[in-house]
Amino acid sequence: MTADAELPRAFAAIVDDFQALTEPDRLQLLLEFAEGLPELPASYADHPDLLEPVPECQSPVFLAVQVGVPDGAASVGLDAPVSVFLSAPREAPTTRGFAGILAEGLAGLTAEQVLAVPDDVPHRLGLDRAVSPLRLRGMAGMLGRIKRQVREKTQAT
Repeated sequence: MTADAELPRAFAAIVDDFQALTEPDRLQLLLEFAEGLPELPASYADHPDLLEPVPECQSPVFLAVQVGVPDGAASVGLDAPVSVFLSAPREAPTTRGFAGILAEGLAGLTAEQVLAVPDDVPHRLGLDRAVSPLRLRGMAGMLGRIKRQVREKTQAT
């Protein structure tokens, strides 16, 4: 059993990609994730008040989580799909890269699967020596806030 066995498939593939590279190449891959972070949909870009700030990040990062379909039932279950929307400035490629990793790694997961993502995912990428601990805490902060929003929206404990 590999260290990432409990990760959802997309996250496990991302971790494997990082682990297969040398440290400088891991930084390059992180920059590729920064470039791949999707823009916010108009419903959030036009209403930044709907986004939650992530103060654990050194750069201004904002996120929103939808569980189930928009305008769906007020209460949704753990089997409902989750959509995560993240905003990070282009001038902060490390932070933006972490946001991109989360966006890709969480895409298509259910609420239950998102809640089961291990909190140590940032450390599994193998970037501990390449980026500051503060930046890794920022990614952990993003993941923690995403999980909290999922718990609140599913009324899970």
